[in-house]
Amino acid sequence: MNVLPDDAVDRIAEGCRTIGQLCSAQGVQQWEVVATQSYGHSIDIEAGKISLAAGGGEGGYGIRVVEDGRFGYAYLVDLGSAQSAIEQARAIAKASPSIENFVLPSQQAAKEVAGLCDKSILSIGPEDLLEQADAILHEVSSLDKRATVVGGGLGVGASASALLSSEGIESSGITTSHGVGVQVSIDADGEMTSSYEGDSGRKKLAQVPECVSMAVDWAQKTRGPIEVSSNAHDAPVLMTSEGFSPLFSMVVPTAVRGDRLARNESFWSGKQGEVVLADDLTLIDDGRLEGGKAAGARDGEGVPTRRQTLVEAGRLVGSLWSTRDAAQQVAEGRIEHAESNGCAVRGGHQSPPHTGCSDLLMSSSKGGSSQEALLERMDDGYIVHSVMGAHTANPTSGDFSVTTSTILRVEAGQILGPVKQAGLSGNLAKALAHDVHLGDSVRVQGSYSSGSMHLPDVLLMQGLRVNPA
Repeated sequence: MNVLPDDAVDRIAEGCRTIGQLCSAQGVQQWEVVATQSYGHSIDIEAGKISLAAGGGEGGYGIRVVEDGRFGYAYLVDLGSAQSAIEQARAIAKASPSIENFVLPSQQAAKEVAGLCDKSILSIGPEDLLEQADAILHEVSSLDKRATVVGGGLGVGASASALLSSEGIESSGITTSHGVGVQVSIDADGEMTSSYEGDSGRKKLAQVPECVSMAVDWAQKTRGPIEVSSNAHDAPVLMTSEGFSPLFSMVVPTAVRGDRLARNESFWSGKQGEVVLADDLTLIDDGRLEGGKAAGARDGEGVPTRRQTLVEAGRLVGSLWSTRDAAQQVAEGRIEHAESNGCAVRGGHQSPPHTGCSDLLMSSSKGGSSQEALLERMDDGYIVHSVMGAHTANPTSGDFSVTTSTILRVEAGQILGPVKQAGLSGNLAKALAHDVHLGDSVRVQGSYSSGSMHLPDVLLMQGLRVNPA
């Protein structure tokens, strides 16, 4: 059994050509057609048991038209409605403001990126997922008899995509995914603790991924909270990759978008060429990362992707641009010159492209340190493994205020025990600007904005306030 039908790519590519021919026949100045078709299998786990097995597919087409600098967008599922969708997109374009010199990108050669499709995933069926779910449940029980997988699931998927434009861009391909997420709880002796962990990627995961044991570990670590002062105070915080990534992804990818920098909507606006991060930190957006969760030969509007440095040795040296955002900011006089650098992303066929990151990597010229070394440097402080409310962080200022129930108290470089709950607040831009130390294990995390984050544990020595409950 194949997750994806053998003719999926050919079928949607032919559909793009059909819609493109209709656009040309109607005299549309410029047009771009994208198509996606996704299939997959999934297993849900609830209360320590497999609760639901499901499978299916979804997809459709998106049409962007550009006429006299105005653009309109419409989407459809059935090719039979292509004519009305084109008319809708053109009507929207006529009612939209014109952007001087805004045209769709032209064809440029692009090299393929390896590791985006694992053929072994294509043959994974529901029975294979049931076996994996059983293995995960067994592993949790073997690690701690008190532990139960109270929620989560696993699944595999394959997506066929295609893009065709009036400017000669034509591309298509297949990507795969395999993901596992588990919510593990320990309810014993009148106390319940819980931890959610997950892992996903383009390649087939191990039968029992490392995230399973991590979920059990944190459910254990947070048991038996110790008494601590409830006074709010400034303190160093070691944020694990899992705890740091929600805040980082909410704030930093937005801060390096060219359009937001130009509109003074980023805390780094006006700081090109200046030091904005600790001087050992480098930030790279790699649209060509082998096996990258958001990587590809072309971006969301067909421009070749690239690996680009955004922050080098703490200094802001780059930014992200898509075609329309670049043209608009130049036309409105906010910046003298800007052009797409392969940073257009899409949320699927139902939305037009916008500027975003792909696979964002943060590294230090000092390398990484073990957790023990980071704790020794911290001396007195906290370890935070997850946060709630990261989506409320302000991407313009960098300010945030979140809560956490997976927090450990550290004194003299030693973990004393868990804190029941705490508030955590500060300004991420300021906290990252100095005295930052990275761990030695980079893990891939999802993002609130776009793309994926490749982050280690991060010790922030200054700029954070902790308010234990």
